[in-house]
Amino acid sequence: MTSTPRGAVDWDDAAALAGRLAPPGPVLGRAEMADLVGSLRAAAHRAVEPVADITGLRPPDDAPPGGTATVLVVDRPGWARSMAGLTEDALALPDGRSVPLAAELVGSAEVGGALAALATKVLGQLDPYAPEAGRGSPGRLLLVAPNVLRTERDLRVRPADFRLWVCLHEQTHALQLTAAPWLSGHLRDRTRGVLADLSGAPGGVRALAGRVRAAATGTWGAVRGRDGASVLDGMLDGDQRSRLDEVTAVMALLEGHADVAMDAVGPAVVPTVRTIRRRFEQRRAEPGTRDGLVRRLLGMDAKLAQYRDGARFVRAVTRQVGTDGFNAVWTGPGALPSAREIADPDAWVRRVHG
Repeated sequence: MTSTPRGAVDWDDAAALAGRLAPPGPVLGRAEMADLVGSLRAAAHRAVEPVADITGLRPPDDAPPGGTATVLVVDRPGWARSMAGLTEDALALPDGRSVPLAAELVGSAEVGGALAALATKVLGQLDPYAPEAGRGSPGRLLLVAPNVLRTERDLRVRPADFRLWVCLHEQTHALQLTAAPWLSGHLRDRTRGVLADLSGAPGGVRALAGRVRAAATGTWGAVRGRDGASVLDGMLDGDQRSRLDEVTAVMALLEGHADVAMDAVGPAVVPTVRTIRRRFEQRRAEPGTRDGLVRRLLGMDAKLAQYRDGARFVRAVTRQVGTDGFNAVWTGPGALPSAREIADPDAWVRRVHG
């Protein structure tokens, strides 16, 4: 009888811990909760057509009116559980090797703590690795109800407008993956490649356990507010960071494109869109807010700048070659922008369009 090899993280344990650690969020009565859930579902369905008009990406002709993604409205523990399915084999070791039990426990605890922090922040997420993915579906669209409610209250914005605005962003991701069904596998392979380097580096399993402990140091440094600290501190060398930069370039493209789409619909679709964007950006920029911890935990100050670079890339390319010309990015991995091209849209246009 053989036992299942232990990875650096037990994702089920990490998700369960995150669900216990994350506060539940605003307390609502049954009728109020039903109204919130129904409003989010309706917003997700309504968002498909405006996004399709803006991006030029359309769902298949036989897609249901609400788009091809399955819409789930979840609480914070529900989102954390979805992350286990999204990343359950991300840190599996090659050749059936295992980390020591103590290392797995440390890794699971640290990832669970980070997921608990994120579970209070994520408004929506497309899970392209859900069972529904494939067969014409880009996966599940998760909307985290308590986070949407808390954020719209914090920003003092019109709830119907904010919920639609969030769904415009997520439905853009759904249409991206509908147009490029190869993309989720491409990203997963590239990310796994970086993580496999961790387990295959000199020192093997012991080195990986040390890197997980280094991630713990980065996490607590971020909690204490140490500048530049992130969960990845101590885990990646220079070459690995370069490969991660290429993955981040694709994420910048996806997020920047979704940001452009959610704002480009204009007041005809979201009457208070400019107010929402202004207040949302102000909240992100304020030091000492609850956003600050999560940005430090995951090194997201730099990533937010890259997402803004992604939006600039999308706008610059669209000005030069139009929406159809920009949409060449979805034709295959070779058409994706590199990290250098995200910062230099002209270089991408020259390479792809000649």
